[in-house]
Amino acid sequence: MKQYEVFELVLNGQPPEGSEALAEVNAVFSLDGQEKEVKGFYDGNGVYKVRFLPEKCGVYSWKVSGAVVDEGTEECVPGDGHGLVRAEKTHFVYEDGSRYIPFGTTIYALVHQEDALVRETMESLKKAPFNKVRHCVFPKSYEFNQNEPPCFAFEKDGDGKWDVNRPNYKFWERLEKAILELADMGIETDLILFHPYDRWGFATMTAEENEIYLRYAIRRLAAFPSVWWSMANEYDICFAKTVEDWARFEEIIKEEDPYGHLLSNHYCMKPYDNSRENITHLSMQNILFYKAPQWIREYKKPLIYDECCYEGDIHLSWGNISAEEMVHRFWCAYCDGAFATHGETFLSDDDVLWWAKGGKLKGKSPEGIAFLREVMESLPGALEPWDEPVWTLYEPDLQDGDAPADLMENPFFKLHASLTEAERDALNLKDSAYCGHYEEKAFIKYYGIQQPGRSCMFLPKNHTYRIELIDTRERKKSVLMNGASGTVWFDMPGKEKMAVFAIATS
Repeated sequence: MKQYEVFELVLNGQPPEGSEALAEVNAVFSLDGQEKEVKGFYDGNGVYKVRFLPEKCGVYSWKVSGAVVDEGTEECVPGDGHGLVRAEKTHFVYEDGSRYIPFGTTIYALVHQEDALVRETMESLKKAPFNKVRHCVFPKSYEFNQNEPPCFAFEKDGDGKWDVNRPNYKFWERLEKAILELADMGIETDLILFHPYDRWGFATMTAEENEIYLRYAIRRLAAFPSVWWSMANEYDICFAKTVEDWARFEEIIKEEDPYGHLLSNHYCMKPYDNSRENITHLSMQNILFYKAPQWIREYKKPLIYDECCYEGDIHLSWGNISAEEMVHRFWCAYCDGAFATHGETFLSDDDVLWWAKGGKLKGKSPEGIAFLREVMESLPGALEPWDEPVWTLYEPDLQDGDAPADLMENPFFKLHASLTEAERDALNLKDSAYCGHYEEKAFIKYYGIQQPGRSCMFLPKNHTYRIELIDTRERKKSVLMNGASGTVWFDMPGKEKMAVFAIATS
């Protein structure tokens, strides 16, 4: 047994007389007077398994009851893993305290391809900058997704209907193999539990069938530290499910997952209620990056733009943006203290599009995303949204970092303070730069489509800073100024897609 790594007990017994998916296998792991209850599962051919994720080192005692009975002890020693990724305020950290900044990609039907294509995808990911992959338990039926998968999650009954009480163990082993291989590359699995794009009948299962499937999936996979639960891809067009169903799914996941993995629910048009207690972070499908500071402060949870369109050339509007635009959207998100997810949809004669099936990456955006990741990981800590003083919109030539005493008498400020949310949104959409900071140690400002020849930053007066210019297109950095403090002005190249970065030197 190793800390933060899956420990597995394999026990033999008689096959379940009823549901194979709901076989009763209960285990208790004890250490230093603390107990953790976990549920095992049936894995076919008279084999039962219990999986445990030890979070502390020491000698555990364990006891299994139910369909099989056994007990024993096992010493847990330090391992090489970092544990689960958890939400810490508006950011993510590994369980051992290490920083985690998600740079995701989407491969919906990753595990539903033939072995050779899965192998090609994994080889591509080894060279890519991504450390999170969104992919589905169920296969997907959609444009460019017409192939039949090698196997399915369940067996069929005598009438040809899916029998959720009889898992297809070959499928679950295949899914686990992919999750573990991704984890070995440092890639988290954002596992999508439901979606509407279906021709096999998984999207229209009954409430009882959904519950049986969920309980089996969570019992089987919860001990894998690299797994996140995404309840759905586009939950709001899963028309066979109700708002009450999604609330029930939350509770089932909470009941069956003793470790508290990350949980989100992705949408198409109507955002899920991200204020719900079980939801750990926001999974958004829009490009309203200027709203990130507002949402981060409102929900006090991490925010991921999991679908902000894809680099590609297909006829669908969400799948034909340029590499430069994809990278631009990443910079907008990250400099505001949020995160983003990549996708790629280039037409191909064999219908192998990355967003659906994987294969080889053809686009150029991963190179720009890799540079952004390098910049973000070089920061001394996690970024929060940074609001430069609003009065600078109207009196930018003031050299004092403090607002003028008669600010409230300024008619422009009064007008700004009176704006409705819609009016403020319109202003922000037109004028936004994307700004973040880590305490008083680092500040970053991304100008996006703005191309000033001269600009300024309003930095704390009690520190001095080195200011660097970041050319996100050329992926280069250069020093603009040393010893900066307070309100500072500097020359800019008059080009789009520039950022400035101030790092405290004293």
